[in-house]
Amino acid sequence: MFYCYMKSPVGKLLLAGDQDGLKHINFPDEKKPVTPGPDWLEKPAFFISAAAELEEYFAGKRRQFSIDIAPQGTSFQLSVWRSLQRVPYGKTISYGQLARQVGNPKASRAVGAANGANPVPIIIPCHRVIGASGDLTGFGGGLEVKKYLLELEKAI
Repeated sequence: MFYCYMKSPVGKLLLAGDQDGLKHINFPDEKKPVTPGPDWLEKPAFFISAAAELEEYFAGKRRQFSIDIAPQGTSFQLSVWRSLQRVPYGKTISYGQLARQVGNPKASRAVGAANGANPVPIIIPCHRVIGASGDLTGFGGGLEVKKYLLELEKAI
């Protein structure tokens, strides 16, 4: 596994991945932090494209990502994450709406758990999921980061 750190408007991000693609983006105040393992190799050059696309996103110049990602999770989590990638830039969706999209309208809590386990936030836009009332709800990077990302996209 390769990794690097990059500066962003929301703090220093950890990027980690391998030949299959980007596997982690970790925020500085992540509730479940990912830390480089003893066998990980710091290799910033491996992440030139990922860092460039994230910088373009933060500059308001990128709405979709083209880099390869390789999130690891259960089949249910992967289906939720695929559905999240279809939520348009600048739009939000509720947990209930997302549950309906994955074909399980009563699974709002399970969808919330899958959303919270997203290892590649921003690129898989879990920040676009809000409560049914329109309230901002949990986010691994913290609610201030979620608010920042939604304001960047003009979704709130």
